[in-house]
Amino acid sequence: MHTTGSRPRLVVSADGRGVVNHAGSRLLADLADATGLAHAFGDALGRLRPRGTSHDPGRIAADLVVMLADGGEAIADLALLRDQPEVFGPVASTPTAWRLLAGIDPAALAALRSARAAAREVAWLQAGETRHGIPASKAGGRELPGLVLDIDATLVTCHSEKEHAAPTYKHGFGYHPLLCFLDNTGEALAGMLRPGNAAANTAADHISVLDAALAQIPDAHRHGTEILIRADSAGSAKAFLAHIRALRSSGVRTSFSVGWSITEPVRRAIRHLPRQVWHPALEQDGSLRAGAEVAELTGLVDLPGLPEGTRIIVRRERPHPGAQLTLFDLDEGMRHQVFLTDTPYGQGSLQLLEVRHRAHTRVEDRIRRGKTTGFGRFPSRHFQINAAWLELSLTAIDLLAWTQALLLEGELATAEPKKLRYRLLHAAARITRGGRRVHLRIAATWPWCHDLATAFTRLQALPRPIT
Repeated sequence: MHTTGSRPRLVVSADGRGVVNHAGSRLLADLADATGLAHAFGDALGRLRPRGTSHDPGRIAADLVVMLADGGEAIADLALLRDQPEVFGPVASTPTAWRLLAGIDPAALAALRSARAAAREVAWLQAGETRHGIPASKAGGRELPGLVLDIDATLVTCHSEKEHAAPTYKHGFGYHPLLCFLDNTGEALAGMLRPGNAAANTAADHISVLDAALAQIPDAHRHGTEILIRADSAGSAKAFLAHIRALRSSGVRTSFSVGWSITEPVRRAIRHLPRQVWHPALEQDGSLRAGAEVAELTGLVDLPGLPEGTRIIVRRERPHPGAQLTLFDLDEGMRHQVFLTDTPYGQGSLQLLEVRHRAHTRVEDRIRRGKTTGFGRFPSRHFQINAAWLELSLTAIDLLAWTQALLLEGELATAEPKKLRYRLLHAAARITRGGRRVHLRIAATWPWCHDLATAFTRLQALPRPIT
């Protein structure tokens, strides 16, 4: 008989001193200061500060952002920061944070968005000075020029009665926010909280979210840079595509790549395509995609009312197990997907344009991560409070993206929030004092202690905005 080793016997007590948890989240708090986010929030929300109070509204909002980035799900989770003043300083009580959120009206929400844009400009300048600037989006094993914006909607279930929550098309109940992410960095540029019964393809909502997203991009990048707008078929409304084209008149070089419904004229065109016009499709690494082909339908399908130069492209492939197929797909024995783009001929092969559009599916991962960073649940019965919560959640996503872009390398620079929290943000440390300084001593046995310490060193070296 072989015996296994047992764990050491422990005596557990709740009287530890000088020990702090989630020490890595101080990195987020300091980065909010280094990018000017906390200061900009203070300017945006200054009028909401009652007389005689010690807590700055901007600091409260920044602490809520840090809490959400750290994985908190409710306003009461601020207790984690508040109960560790040696690391996070004075943090507002839960009722104080509630009052702040309740005071964020549409004007204050607009000011918060402007503050986010100001901090983003600083973060991008810091990336340009300390790293290699904003990375390129990739598809088909190649770097794509300029910036790539992905727009998509998602359903968020509400388990209690909330203002404007409504039944959804999937027979649930809750909200149906529309979101825009920057594929280059994973930043959450804009979001609109909508009732659960909001239509997926509303052109006005897409236009509002796109305009809000473009307002988040610094002027130096918004003008003179190629900006590709990607969406699924919900973004194919003619008014939305016309708006994207009209932005060019104001110096914003936008183009689109959006899904398109497979109508009967499209089916007829696909059936009449000769075999020789189909080309092998690509994987995201640039290799050939087994069993998949791509062809162009431009000129074979009427596209009335769409911007001049719009092209229509189709991909077909052998369906994977469990794929949802239409009757047309069943008849043809292949799964078909169609999209529109106004990228001119000569600016990328047919295969590259298709794999570039298929990379839009990365937005689903962004949304999934975002739901673990705040907008997977909403705290209040009141719609306006939940709209403010969504904005802070988007800011938390940005803060994590900036942390990875400015302070981390290797695997951690592309890690999911869950891994980032487990390895860095939730690290324990010990507080000591000496030489008139407070020391945060990360456990030497923590596997990622050097990564965290190096990130703090890089943070100190970041150029600071002039305030």
